[in-house]
Amino acid sequence: MNATFEEKSVWIQLLSLLVVLGLYFVIATNMMLSGVTQIAAFIPLFVVSVILLVVIQVAGHVVAAIANKPESRDERDQLIKWRAESNASWILGVGVLAAIAGLVVSDETVWIAHLLLFSLLISEVVTLVFQIYYYQKGI
Repeated sequence: MNATFEEKSVWIQLLSLLVVLGLYFVIATNMMLSGVTQIAAFIPLFVVSVILLVVIQVAGHVVAAIANKPESRDERDQLIKWRAESNASWILGVGVLAAIAGLVVSDETVWIAHLLLFSLLISEVVTLVFQIYYYQKGI
């Protein structure tokens, strides 16, 4: 892979988010479908997921830094990040509006909290996918 450190960093973030938070949502959805409605029951799972996410991302970045000397972020990297965030920010907005609508029709806060977290995850994944697309496209 002939990519810059920044592009490798985006790949590391994308894959780790998909794997770790994907597993979180699989387990959390099974818990909610089996009747767990107390948000406190999800805290240990969430904490473990965040710790695992941090460990994987740190290890991935260390490996990437050993393979390639990290360069400082330049204007191209910032432009790619801004464009990608601009393309994906509406997803988080839709998720927040859906959560507000969910609060109006339901009092199940566990579903609302997970809807907000899922919206944040999808928004971040789409941002990272757009970043990879722009790096591959050669902006």
